Amino acid sequence: MNILILGSGGREHALAWKIAASPLTTKLYCAPGNAGIAQEAECVALDITDHAAVIAFCKTSKIDFVVVGPEGPLCAGIVDDLEAAGFKSFGPSKWAARLEGSKGFTKDLCKTNKIPTAAYERFKRAEPAKDYVRKHGAPIVVKADGLAAGKGVVVASTVTEAEAAIDMMFDGGLGTPAWEIVIEDCMVGEEASFFALCDGETAIPLASAQDHKRVGDGDTGPNTGGMGAYSPAPIMTQAMNQRVMDEIIFPTVRALKKAGAPFKGVLFAGLMITKDGPQLIEYNVRFGDPETQVIMLRLMSDLLPALIASRDGQLKNFDLRWYPDAALTVVMAAKGYPGSYTKGTVIEGLADAAQVEGVEIFHAGTRMDGDHIVANGGRVLNVCARGNSVAQAQQSAYAAVDKIKWPDGFCRRDIGWQAIARESK
Repeated sequence: MNILILGSGGREHALAWKIAASPLTTKLYCAPGNAGIAQEAECVALDITDHAAVIAFCKTSKIDFVVVGPEGPLCAGIVDDLEAAGFKSFGPSKWAARLEGSKGFTKDLCKTNKIPTAAYERFKRAEPAKDYVRKHGAPIVVKADGLAAGKGVVVASTVTEAEAAIDMMFDGGLGTPAWEIVIEDCMVGEEASFFALCDGETAIPLASAQDHKRVGDGDTGPNTGGMGAYSPAPIMTQAMNQRVMDEIIFPTVRALKKAGAPFKGVLFAGLMITKDGPQLIEYNVRFGDPETQVIMLRLMSDLLPALIASRDGQLKNFDLRWYPDAALTVVMAAKGYPGSYTKGTVIEGLADAAQVEGVEIFHAGTRMDGDHIVANGGRVLNVCARGNSVAQAQQSAYAAVDKIKWPDGFCRRDIGWQAIARESK
């Protein structure tokens, strides 16, 4: 099969690494890709927001299956357009992608279908939102309704902080003014990332993971797209996994099917595990980043048939096998991230780092500049490792990090600390 992956990040490199290993893959393309993905696939300089250009490439290259990585094209309806042009694609329709594209839509769906989530209200103007905050007090969570690259959520510890977040979102602090915000109760518990493949009717669980959103050690500083992750998440026991499927995933799949927009693709549920059980923080409608990197390391089965079965409605009798090992990834980012940072700085030592046992390095924001690999984004590398425990995987990942020569980069040094504390007990 000729396969096209859309995207250019660490998630797409991990998917390319896994799909390239499938015996079903004849030729693998990635648009636009990065310097690491170029080791697995032929990178194509396509603007993936230009749906006509993507379709034209699929025609000339006789593409059999398209895997869409990022949320932007999904929410813009790339799958609808590809399918209408006759190209099988992995990912939800534009309508179903509203689970990520509109937080208000998802909260309303949860309320209607009794899916556990935090109490909330939706606001289109700042003053009523501020009145609500003053009435309810802090801590409280303020969310911009649309896509915001993981930066549209503020967990406000004071009323003043919440009011500032409301003004920031309505005044365009996230790039464009929010047309609506959601304000919800602040849940208490431990976060986890949960993934399920869906084919419109059936859903099967994938591995769980835990992400580290804050930029600094000890979970300090501003939120980011993710500074590291590990899998499995120890808090996600077999019993908890089943509760998530029964109370959150299955009701969502049924609700979208009933609405006439069956969900096909991967449901990524951001969860808060509270004293009362799992609560949905938010949905994403694509593989997580950097969670995908650790999940692909643990997946024993061929990924490609599972993605095809998801698109074709054939997951009912499907099963996936997993390595029992733990996996961990450390994100190396450009200094200054998540604020302003410099592109074009040279990265060396990657070959030496990749020689550490159990290590895979997935590129996120990189490009080739002559013979050199240079940084081309905020989050730049994902240094990943598998091990018998999270502690062992962490040790291998940081051993590899320490072989990378990149003075203009940084990383957190405590990825996996919660799981390792559990293991030590």
